[in-house]
Amino acid sequence: MKIKKLLFVTKFEELCYDALNSLLSLRKADLDHVVFLNVIERDKVAMQRGSGYLKEEEVKLKETANIRFIDWAENLFELGMEVGAYIEVSSLIPEILKVIETESPDLIVIGRSHKGPIEQLYSRSDITELTRRAKIPILVFKHIVEDKMVPEKIFERPLFATSWSNSGDQAVSYLKGMSKVIGEMHVIHVVSEKDLKHPDTHVVQQVRKKERKRLDDLCDEFEESGISARPHVYVGDPEKEILKAAKEYQATMIILGFSDKNAILERWMGSISRNVADKSVYPCLLFPVKK
Repeated sequence: MKIKKLLFVTKFEELCYDALNSLLSLRKADLDHVVFLNVIERDKVAMQRGSGYLKEEEVKLKETANIRFIDWAENLFELGMEVGAYIEVSSLIPEILKVIETESPDLIVIGRSHKGPIEQLYSRSDITELTRRAKIPILVFKHIVEDKMVPEKIFERPLFATSWSNSGDQAVSYLKGMSKVIGEMHVIHVVSEKDLKHPDTHVVQQVRKKERKRLDDLCDEFEESGISARPHVYVGDPEKEILKAAKEYQATMIILGFSDKNAILERWMGSISRNVADKSVYPCLLFPVKK
């Protein structure tokens, strides 16, 4: 699978042109079209104004976004790329889904959700909602430190955490098409501690060897497509071990498949992918369950 068209969802204060610029290495993987989307959420504007929604505020925000997009588009035109832009006054997720239906992008780029725990409990996070309803990968972009520095080579050292799921299979297909972009990839699988609770150490070692063999085979598959990959077996809580591995191998990005949990269960307990995307200091590339 190739990434030819990218949907860049921005509120400007979270994602600016420097973030987009760090993704332009995807041109080596056939990226030639960027679509910008800025959603002005009416209820938030009204709340900030304190006296109801004002039409002139909408006009000002739309014109400001338009000026920014024109400037960004000129830079991309000079690179020979195609550009599209949408500026809408609406709710975020419905507008993203509309643009997806119209433009058929291959990748969505969005900033982290800023909903608090209580708001997420009752409304789901934007990322959770998007992965449930979109059929394409989602890159949750993060700046690497407090002063919002942008990682220059986001695809240089990705960490791919696989649970051998349907969404993980989809991730493999996409990643193979990015061999000209990815530097060295670390591939990990986290084994549950309960799977290793057995009085016979031989049985425990067999579990480890089985998972290592699957990882070796997967890394060989990546090597055949031109991606240098190294396998690692971890044991423990998946969320903690994934974040630990990312730190140990100085990852530039974490790649995960998104779970297909029951909606109510996920609201109360979260999912590994969503929790990592929320807590990680690294950009996270999420692959939804294949529909």
